[in-house]
Amino acid sequence: MNVKLITKVQKETMLKNGKEQYEAGKRDKCIDFKPVVKLFTPDAQCTWLLSELHPNDNDIAFGLCDLGMGFPELGSVRISEIESVRGKLGLPVERDRGFVSEKTLSEYTHDARDAQYITA
Repeated sequence: MNVKLITKVQKETMLKNGKEQYEAGKRDKCIDFKPVVKLFTPDAQCTWLLSELHPNDNDIAFGLCDLGMGFPELGSVRISEIESVRGKLGLPVERDRGFVSEKTLSEYTHDARDAQYITA
């Protein structure tokens, strides 16, 4: 995992969230976490708000994904795939260092579906 994209503290939080979600799923529950990290392409319209890492595969994250096509969606994505994304000018994905989550993932999803892009 690229240390530049996700800090050690963010990774630990996302792993903790992933384990809690896994345990909640055993009881047919779902936890609505706040996103831990925002990733984006500086030269394209892709954005990811990620809240969890899979407890058995740290390359799989869960969150709100927007590839700039007008229909953001919740789902799983591989961090290694995000790392390989390049925008129009060939720039790699970056972490929004100033991002502070103000809402839960479902609230961001609702807003993104209305706007047709992530508004965080």
